[in-house]
Amino acid sequence: MTEITHGRVLRIAAPIVLSNATVPLLGAVDTAVIGQLGDPASLGAVGIGAVILATLYWAFGFLRMSTSGLAAQAHGAGDGPERSAVLLRALIVGAVAGLVLVAVQVPLFAAAFAVAPASEAVERLAGQYLAIRIWGAPATIALYALNGWLIGLGRTRGVLVLQLWQNGANVGLDLWFVLGLGWGVPGVAAATLIAEWTGLALALWLARDAFGAGFRDGVARLRDRVALRRMFTASRDIMGRTIILQLSFTSFVFLGARFGDVTLAANQVLMQFLEVTAYALDGFAFAAEALVGQAVGAKSSRQIRAAARICMQLGVIGAIGLALVFALTGPAIIDLLTTSPEVRAEARAYLPWLVAAPVIGIVAWIYDGIFIGAMLTGDMLRAMLASVAVYAVALAVMVPLAGNHGLWAALMVLNATRTLTLWRLYPKVHALAAG
Repeated sequence: MTEITHGRVLRIAAPIVLSNATVPLLGAVDTAVIGQLGDPASLGAVGIGAVILATLYWAFGFLRMSTSGLAAQAHGAGDGPERSAVLLRALIVGAVAGLVLVAVQVPLFAAAFAVAPASEAVERLAGQYLAIRIWGAPATIALYALNGWLIGLGRTRGVLVLQLWQNGANVGLDLWFVLGLGWGVPGVAAATLIAEWTGLALALWLARDAFGAGFRDGVARLRDRVALRRMFTASRDIMGRTIILQLSFTSFVFLGARFGDVTLAANQVLMQFLEVTAYALDGFAFAAEALVGQAVGAKSSRQIRAAARICMQLGVIGAIGLALVFALTGPAIIDLLTTSPEVRAEARAYLPWLVAAPVIGIVAWIYDGIFIGAMLTGDMLRAMLASVAVYAVALAVMVPLAGNHGLWAALMVLNATRTLTLWRLYPKVHALAAG
């Protein structure tokens, strides 16, 4: 393996940070373009349609993480055929899952509208949007696999190029189809569909060496029962862990609603700070996935230690920097996000928790990357279960005592407990190098 240095970690992390920075831009442009039509139903249709698809695709996020760890280990072991096989298996899963969603789209969307009903006009337009967008499902889910494979090999510049292409194409086609051709809601959907499929083509080109030397041997390994079982187990564990974490955040939102509309709105504003934190610091966790996975594949405990140490160091520095930015500019950011004087004042009262959040959470997020790279997904799931149990106790104790401050404190307890539980299991990562 190439020596792991601070510069190498930054070369992996920086493109992810830049890539993430483009994600909110796309939603903003979609909203702005359709907003020019002056039709509230069109705006609502695009919003609800995008949420429905995002929820469906979110269930397949495990494919990105499992592919990343498995590809990194195969790469570190110098096993070209297995590196190709990892991608091929994931692409097959993505294609089959996408085709299933296309096949069951009618009852699926009917169920979604039954759960979240809207006006007749909004549902009609959202139906048009979804009927176009759903044909991108195979491409979108396959892109999870390709992004994971590129990250596992440390090729995050490719991930950045891919994100820039997709978002750039989407924005350009949005403007042309909606404002130029007057296609309205179907135009927004068509723009995204084209961006998804052209993005898949670009991603396959970026991963073209997976189809070169070793490809034939990789095809022969597709049915390897041990590898298939490992992929299935990792995917199951990651999905379970992600669902539990998402339920924790959902409970946070629901409990916050008990304190009235103003506090609920303030919490929603402050959750945007957490989203920015995730976008800004994800790069270091992804670097840990790639470098620890490669080190495990190479059976190098020294490289595992170096990757973990340097990712932690740079992640903590980034978290402290972000905390300082929030402390200095937080009130101004709050003012940009809401014009309500009551919500502004309420959000300022809880801002210190968001200043602390990056520093409290960064070690847990880096550990997540380490454990994904090591493919110790069962340990991740068990650590999450233990952490959520502590979180539930913290909610039961702190919320009655301190109200919304107690709610934020419990969320900090969740991240701190995630750090402790994964830290206790960390020696298992080094044991893999000796196994």
